[in-house]
Amino acid sequence: MKQFAILVCVLGLAVAAARPGLADRLVPADAMSAMRDADVVILGEVHDNPTHHLVQAEALEAVSPSAVVWEMVTEEGAQRLAQKAVSNPEELSRILKWAESGWPPLSMYYPVFEASGAPVYGAMVPRAAARAAMERGAATALGADAARYGLTVPLSPEEQAAREADQLAAHCDALPAEMLPQMVAIQRLRDAVLARAVVRAMDETGGPVAVITGNGHARKDRGIPTYLARLRPGWKVVAVGQSEDGAIDGEFDIVIDSPTAEREDPCAAFQVQN
Repeated sequence: MKQFAILVCVLGLAVAAARPGLADRLVPADAMSAMRDADVVILGEVHDNPTHHLVQAEALEAVSPSAVVWEMVTEEGAQRLAQKAVSNPEELSRILKWAESGWPPLSMYYPVFEASGAPVYGAMVPRAAARAAMERGAATALGADAARYGLTVPLSPEEQAAREADQLAAHCDALPAEMLPQMVAIQRLRDAVLARAVVRAMDETGGPVAVITGNGHARKDRGIPTYLARLRPGWKVVAVGQSEDGAIDGEFDIVIDSPTAEREDPCAAFQVQN
């Protein structure tokens, strides 16, 4: 499939409060057509932007995937969910242990869960694996699949430096220099675990597969698509990024723009009180 870039502006703050009707679709027809033609649709997000989740819900309804891979759900949580019929958000929260996960409120994500009845595949990296990646590297944390997913190959010095700079900026320039390689290792591990879940979902369900994840994992230049290109070069993968007032990092096939969500200063937690 020919690569393309589509920039879409979502206008109006009211869409963040309710599911859009037919006259208020958030994703235009050409972008939706590209998603329907894909084997894998990676739906990026800024985690705490409610509009981004409405876009994801609309995309899932149109794509009708055979499986949905979630960055926010563990494999254990997905297995528990497969054994239960969930009829309300409280039950879903309990089954997935959402309150303990550290993600934004489930109320933001519930429209996305409602949009598809397809099996849920969990790809959240457990804390123990994240610690292993920090201490011993992403390859050790992933285990036997490390070479297959390219984690045994170090990044080029230029790429490593670029990713460390991104991690420093994402953490408000507050991380010590020695932690930056560890944060890059965790990010690579998360990319690989997400890609592995996509491969398993495709093998088990036949596809198409959708992925709910942050923009950093959705980007074409270093995220999940790079792993899938290595593992399944014949697949049609569409990477969707969601920007806020035009701001986004990385390369995507489709960029959907929404207003910036109201939030507290994310750097306030890093400020030292004198």
